[in-house]
Amino acid sequence: MDLDHGACYRALVARDARFDGRLFVGVRTTGVYCRPICPARTPKSANVSFFPSAAAAHEAGLRPCLRCRPEASPDLAMWQGTSTTVTRALALIESGALDGADVDALAARLGIGERQLRRLFHTHLGASPVAVAQTRRVLLAKQLIHETHLPMADIAMAAGFGSVRRFNETFARIFDRPPAALRRANAARASGAADGVTLTLRYRPPYDWDTLLGFLRLRAIPGVEAVIGSRYVRTVQVAGAHGTIAVEAAPGDCLRATIRFPDLRALPGIIARIRRVFDLAADPLAIGGHLATDPLLAPLVAARPGLRVPGAWDGFELSVRAILGQQISVAAATHLAGQLVHAYGVPLGDDERTVPGLTHLFPEPAAIAASSIDALRMPGARKAALGSIARAVAGDPCLFGTRSDLGAAIAQLRSLAGIGEWTAQYIAMRELREPDAFPATDIGLLRAMAGADGRRPTPAELLARAERWRPWRAYAAVHLWTAGSAAMAESDAA
Repeated sequence: MDLDHGACYRALVARDARFDGRLFVGVRTTGVYCRPICPARTPKSANVSFFPSAAAAHEAGLRPCLRCRPEASPDLAMWQGTSTTVTRALALIESGALDGADVDALAARLGIGERQLRRLFHTHLGASPVAVAQTRRVLLAKQLIHETHLPMADIAMAAGFGSVRRFNETFARIFDRPPAALRRANAARASGAADGVTLTLRYRPPYDWDTLLGFLRLRAIPGVEAVIGSRYVRTVQVAGAHGTIAVEAAPGDCLRATIRFPDLRALPGIIARIRRVFDLAADPLAIGGHLATDPLLAPLVAARPGLRVPGAWDGFELSVRAILGQQISVAAATHLAGQLVHAYGVPLGDDERTVPGLTHLFPEPAAIAASSIDALRMPGARKAALGSIARAVAGDPCLFGTRSDLGAAIAQLRSLAGIGEWTAQYIAMRELREPDAFPATDIGLLRAMAGADGRRPTPAELLARAERWRPWRAYAAVHLWTAGSAAMAESDAA
């Protein structure tokens, strides 16, 4: 990725927050790399280099600045460049794809060769896939040192280091000091972890938190998730262990996430999932700028410039929710999902029910696959679809994993019994995080696109109309849904 030195340096001199997360500043005289908003004295132009990612700066032998904390910058790497392959690869890396496998396996999952994947990473991020994974590990550990009082051994485990010795050696090499020295320098700002690990997760503003929270509130599965005031809470399970998360807005363009989970090795995956659910990697200015070129969407973007695409915590959970919601209202589907959870989900113990409204874990695929689902009053065809998807996921836990492209993902999903075009696009949009997924048969979208005469377009006509919204059709859909919901609310109030 080419970075114009003059333009980047002007952004650095101005400490322009619009470039935070888009570029990193390497300072040759100090050997550190910074965010463009770093409060330190601006170095001379001849002494700095600019990098498209923290991984590129790390690979160049630079260490993270202790003042501006690059690990706290918005994670915008997924929106740099134009390669959707790199976007999908980064999502897999964030979910731990390189923790137990190599770059060859990662490339195979993306349907390309290993050399091509390395070339794409260097073109768009200036670093190799392995360097990206290593940098994420180091920066997560550094954030845990700054923001928690976890013991160093726990931090090493949580960040994915193989051993405490390797953790100490890595920090001594990068920072020229042991990890404990970083904590002593920042102890006054660290928060306790007695009630869970609490971290700040930054995003690029603006962020329409209220609208996203409203979307999740309307669809919260009773017993599993809830919106309490301005906080989203839910139960989570990973590899047989379970816990809870709580996410809320915090000052300074960030969310505050509190994670209570017994196995700290699961922490990176949980953080990655929170980022995806709340769409923290999005660049709202780039997306909104593109969509606003359409006269129809321009006023919607102006009204809600920070609108995000709400993600889903788990692909199986979302697919079940989508099947339950076929041809019935959102409220009715939510009620059915609650019945399913209470009939087949694992209840929390009395001592675990510390968060109001959280009583169960969502049922495992095997539990649904082994049941006739008689506890739910619904058409037999829909019960058969639930059983089919449960058996498919039980047989292939990676069924909802990232595919080589949107077309391949939709084809794979549509091959499953009970999954039609709408459901496949909806899953791709919320679980696979495909920014161009678009459920063109959705009645809400068709209603929102009705003309002055009240005529709704056909799905084919809507697809043709949506061509100009690519590659951000998922965001256009959320804008239309949100505007339609607001209009219906105003009509009901009247």
